[in-house]
Parts: sequence; structure tokens; C-alpha cells
Amino acid sequence: MDKIKEKVKDLKARLAEISDLSNAAALLHWDQQTYMPPGGAEARARQLGTLNRIAHEKFIDNTIGDLLNELQEYAGSLSYDSDHASLIRVTKRDYDKARRIPPSLISEIAEASAKAFDAWQKARAEFRFATFAPHLERNITLKKRYAECLGYTNRIYDPLLDQYEPGMTTTQIETIFMNMKQEIVSLLQAITPKMDIVDSSFLHQAFDEAKQWDIGVKVARLFGYAFECGRLDRSPHPFTTSFSTNDVRITAHFMQDYFPAAFFAILHEVGHALYNQGIRYELERTPLAEGASLGTHESQSRLWENLVGRSRAFWKFFMPHLKDAFPEEFHNIYSENMYRGVNRVEPSYIRVEADEITYNLHVIIRFELEIALLEDTITVDDLPWMWDNKMEEYLGIIPPDDVRGALQDIHWSSGSFGYFPTYSIGNIFAAQLFDHIKKEIPDIEAYIEKGGFQKLLDWLHENLYIHGRKFTLNELANKITGKPLQIDPFIQYLKNKFGEIYAL
Repeated sequence: MDKIKEKVKDLKARLAEISDLSNAAALLHWDQQTYMPPGGAEARARQLGTLNRIAHEKFIDNTIGDLLNELQEYAGSLSYDSDHASLIRVTKRDYDKARRIPPSLISEIAEASAKAFDAWQKARAEFRFATFAPHLERNITLKKRYAECLGYTNRIYDPLLDQYEPGMTTTQIETIFMNMKQEIVSLLQAITPKMDIVDSSFLHQAFDEAKQWDIGVKVARLFGYAFECGRLDRSPHPFTTSFSTNDVRITAHFMQDYFPAAFFAILHEVGHALYNQGIRYELERTPLAEGASLGTHESQSRLWENLVGRSRAFWKFFMPHLKDAFPEEFHNIYSENMYRGVNRVEPSYIRVEADEITYNLHVIIRFELEIALLEDTITVDDLPWMWDNKMEEYLGIIPPDDVRGALQDIHWSSGSFGYFPTYSIGNIFAAQLFDHIKKEIPDIEAYIEKGGFQKLLDWLHENLYIHGRKFTLNELANKITGKPLQIDPFIQYLKNKFGEIYAL
């Protein structure tokens, strides 16, 4: 047994060093999106390429493979959910995939992504997709090579999706989206004639950015985000990054003429951050010190942003705080006005500002375009007009420019193909979780109405956050709710909420 303990200790030490390298690269990436001067882009690309390559080389070292093989019998003797069994199981899964990827390709992807991010920013400033196009083509080429290295049986998108949502396939996502699209389009058609009965005009006025910042910090603290272990910064596209459970950072993008943009972005990113800050410290510096999957992570951002932040109970509690911050702007606006206003359904150009009904149509558009790009049924040059066509088909609107069209998301600049479906998976799982929470804590909405967010945070911490990456999403869904991922609670949530708001 002493030999086993030594092998586990050796494995953990090696994984800890790799974790440190990966987190150092993540810190450079965070700096690139927040404080790095534009002139640093080329050097940053090289630095990220080097760090990612070294971390990858260390991870695929034969010694780690030997340790994992030697520990298989030991892992099999433990309970499935034990820390050691989970560490060996999850690391072996990662290792087997990583061994198929040449370190040189990892470096190429990191460098290309860093350069693409810089080009994406310039393209947005110029309102010119062509500036970004060659970098996007490069990212797609590299991701195709990456998928080929991993291997696949049916669709090239499968291994890319699996990186973010283990075990999920393209066909499964297509089935989920087909059913979701039918329900959402039907609901949207019923709402459209009544769209104007909900007023949100008071959200479109001048809002001092410093006050927006302060109210965002206030709600983040109320939700439980620990600023002593995190910070809020500005970036072109809101994101969360974690270097440790004790260093989890969020960003937001502020608009002076639209209050919900930064406010709900902060709620969204706080949801991610609470998950990262809630992972057990004992899992630190191992592959388990992350969220179970991107869909699981998105379930937390969407839960706190929408099921809490856009709820009637939340605004009954928070409206006085908002009126204190913006007394003139909201002097004749009350909690019910705000609840209905922030839930107004209206097709819009920007995904992150979309209402809960149309949001998933934005995701479906991106999913379909990603597959088309990777399966060579369209080219990068086709993307802007194909984007516009799908926006018109699904949402009835055409973006006036590429910044509000094919250039709006950061994901393709970072090579994150396979990521977008996880936003909708997150919506589905969030509703399933909250449905279960209401059964276990029947008065949860009463707690929220009084600002008692700790009750919800404690439940999520105990049932979800502490596990880190020990389980897949479906394993977590079964463990927590007794069922695998279910779409019905989400559809019912939308019908109940918006049926009431629009008197359907």
C-alpha cells in the first residue's frame, strides 16, 4: 500500500506542476483581454504558444501514462466517487486524448488564437470582417487537424464538442436543438402579437458607468462572490477565468445607454465564479479542480443570471438598492416594472443581451454555422451573409453590420469550436436543477425575496460545486435529481414564466 501511496503522490506532484503552467498561461490570456497594450500581441502569442506546448509535453510524458496504468487496479478497488478513483479516471481520459495531439499543434493553436484575438479586436474597431477572415480560416484549419488527431467515427464536430461536454455527440445536440427550436418558435409566435404590452424603454437611457460598476459589485457580493479571492475588470467580451479556487476573476463590458448589458453580464460571470470558488480546495492543482463540463458551468451562470436575477422575487428585494443607485433614472419604476422590463421578449442582434426565449435561437445559429464551416459546406467568406440569412430566418431581423453579426462573439478568435452548444445545455440543466431545488427548499423564492441568497449558494455548494470535475453532466444530473439531462423542465419554465407575463 505504501508503494501505491507513493505513486499517487508522484502523479499529483506532476499534475500540480502542469496545472501551474496552465494557470500561468491563463493569466497571460486574462491580461491580454484586460490590460495588455496592443503592441504586446505578437510577443504574447509566442509566450502562450510556449507555455501551452510545455504543459502539454509534460502531461503526455510516458511517466504519467505508466503511473495511470499502474494505478488502474487501485482505482477499481475504490468507490467510484472517491477523490483518488475520480482523479485517476478523469486524468486517464484526458491523457488518452492528449497523447493523440502533437505538442507542436498545441503551440500552433495557442499562437494562432492569440493573433486571431488581436485581429478580431481590430476587425470590430474597423467594422470589417475581412480583417479577421484569414485568422478565422487559420483557426478552422488547426481545429480540423486537432479533430483528426483525436479521431471520430461519424462527425468531425464530435471530438471538438467532447472537449467541452464529455460524452455528448453532434447528433444528440441536433436532436435537442430540433425539439427546442419547435417549442421556442411556437412560443415566440404566440408572444409576438403581444410584444409591446411589456415596456422596457426605461432600460434604454444614460447610466453613469461608475454607478453601474458599483451596483454590479454590490450584487456580486450579495450573491456570495468573494472579492478577496477575485476581482472585476473590463474586457471587450465578458468572461470568467480561474487560476485557483482562491483567485477567480470576472470581467464585464459596460454600455452607457443600456443598463442590463453589464448588470446581467456580471450576474452571469458571478455564476461561473461561484462554481469555481466553491470547488473543494483539496482538488486544487489537479484536473479535478474545474467544472464538470462547460454545460454544467453554463448552468450556473444562467441559473444566477436568469432563474435568480430575472425573477420577480429578486426584483422585489433588489429594486430599492437599484433606485438608491439611480434615483432619477428609476424614480417612477417599481419592482414589477423592472421584472417585466428585463424579461421583455424581442428579437435582438446580440446573443449576450438576448431574452430567455430568443437566446437559444442565437446559439442554434452559431452551432449550425460551426458545423457548416468544419464540414466545408460553407467557407469563411460565406459566413457574414450566411449569418444574416439565419438571423432573418430564425429571428426575423438582419444585423446592420458585422460587429452585430458574425464578429460579435470572441469564441472563434480563440478557436473554441464546440463551445456554443454548451450555453443551451446550461439553460436546460439550470432549469432541471432549480426545479429540483424548489422541491428540496420549497420556500427558496421567499428566501430570494428577502435577499437570502446564501441558502441557494449553500445548496449548490454542497450538491454541485464541491465535486469539481469528478463527474460528467449526466452523472451529476442523475446524482442530484435522479434523472439524466431533461429538456422538459426548461420548456415548462419558459411557458409558465412568459405565459404569465404575456397572458398567453
